[in-house]
Amino acid sequence: MLRDSPRMAEAPQTPSVRMAELRWREKLGYGFGDLGFNLYWTTIASFLAAFYTDYFGLSAAAAATMLFVTKIVDACTDPMMGAVADRTRTRWGKFRPYLLFAGLPMAAAAVLTFSTPELGAGAKLVYAYVTYTLMMLLYTVLSTPYSALSGVMTANSGERTTLISARFVFAFTGGALVNKYTMPLVEALGRGDDSLGWQRTMMIYAAAATLIFVVTAASTRERIQPPPAQASKPLEDLRDLSRNGPWLILFVLAMVIMLTITLRAGSAYYYFHYYVERPDLLSNYLMWQMVAYGAGAVLAPVMTRALDKAKLLMVLMAVVAALSVAFFFVPPDRIGLIFTLNVLISLALGPKSPLTWSMYADTADYNEWKTGRRATAMTFSAATFAQKLGGTLGSSGMLAVLASIGYVAKEAQSGASLVGIAALQTAVPGLFAALAVGVAALYSLTGPLLEQVQRDLEARSVDAEPQPQR
Repeated sequence: MLRDSPRMAEAPQTPSVRMAELRWREKLGYGFGDLGFNLYWTTIASFLAAFYTDYFGLSAAAAATMLFVTKIVDACTDPMMGAVADRTRTRWGKFRPYLLFAGLPMAAAAVLTFSTPELGAGAKLVYAYVTYTLMMLLYTVLSTPYSALSGVMTANSGERTTLISARFVFAFTGGALVNKYTMPLVEALGRGDDSLGWQRTMMIYAAAATLIFVVTAASTRERIQPPPAQASKPLEDLRDLSRNGPWLILFVLAMVIMLTITLRAGSAYYYFHYYVERPDLLSNYLMWQMVAYGAGAVLAPVMTRALDKAKLLMVLMAVVAALSVAFFFVPPDRIGLIFTLNVLISLALGPKSPLTWSMYADTADYNEWKTGRRATAMTFSAATFAQKLGGTLGSSGMLAVLASIGYVAKEAQSGASLVGIAALQTAVPGLFAALAVGVAALYSLTGPLLEQVQRDLEARSVDAEPQPQR
């Protein structure tokens, strides 16, 4: 094993392929893929809890338990998928084949999840467990290689930030479309049968996502390969991650921030239906939330010129915390102020995704620099798990709170229930944002250390460039 601080290598005169500057065609092709993922992810984050309680027919408590228990499966499948993807060898590369061939099974699982069969209460709960678990398993099969792909397209830190920013512009565009049009589509396609409307809406989203994944696979190229002599040992990959301090901090940070985002998205349905009593405003509220997220993602590369990624996250999450707590005190009839605070909070949260995913790629490089071993997909699989764990804790925690305060679907809520719904949309996410500030302060892979890592890895690889893919 290499020392934690190896001697700085002399930078080569000719940059290797690993430091490539990417053409915009490739950046946009990669980013386009996350529009497809957000046809699923945003639907899950914004509407799955409401679908289960208000349309599928589960109680809030049963839905909360189901969403939490299924994470036991995800805890195993994410690192397993990372190990599989890292060891994949095909003519199309390590990660792109999954985008080509796993899209159709994912589409089928998603449609089944958002279908409502005529079953008894017990059988319906089993159906929800099976279909949701299958959908998230296949989501892992697709999303882990997709995320890892950004870590092998280039090692250029600036290019990575731009690449991931492009990704999340598309992600938030997809999210805005989903938030704006899902409920109108459910009503239009269901023609009075909302359960049928959900199924048909997901059919449209799934078909579009499958085509998008194929376009992404065809538009991108994998350039960075593991060291030729690296042995294939998944347990050693996991052990390396457990000793990778920056990655551990980032795992916790991403999970906490995702809790913040999921609580805001998932509770918006209840906030507008029961607290504000203006469900007609929900689609526009969520759409502008995603537009602001996208604008924040666009600004991320510009802001990193002034502050390193970790410090920037600290500033942004402090802003989110302050504005979210202030949001709690806004009366339900102040619609303009509600929308304004939502946009400002979302604008501050927008850079989170490009920043953290770019930082995950940096921690994969750090792992190779420190140990001589590279496990890109394993690094990103754990990142995906952090995202899903934070999302699930947000959704299941929200449903558990609703159950504890006496929420009853499609009925007028009590005073305590209304206060709880308001807090879930405002102050509670703010508290998690404040926690994220403290976690981000512990991240150390910045500045001169990150520059040294890239110089040393460049020196090691300059004489071993991979051949172009066919």
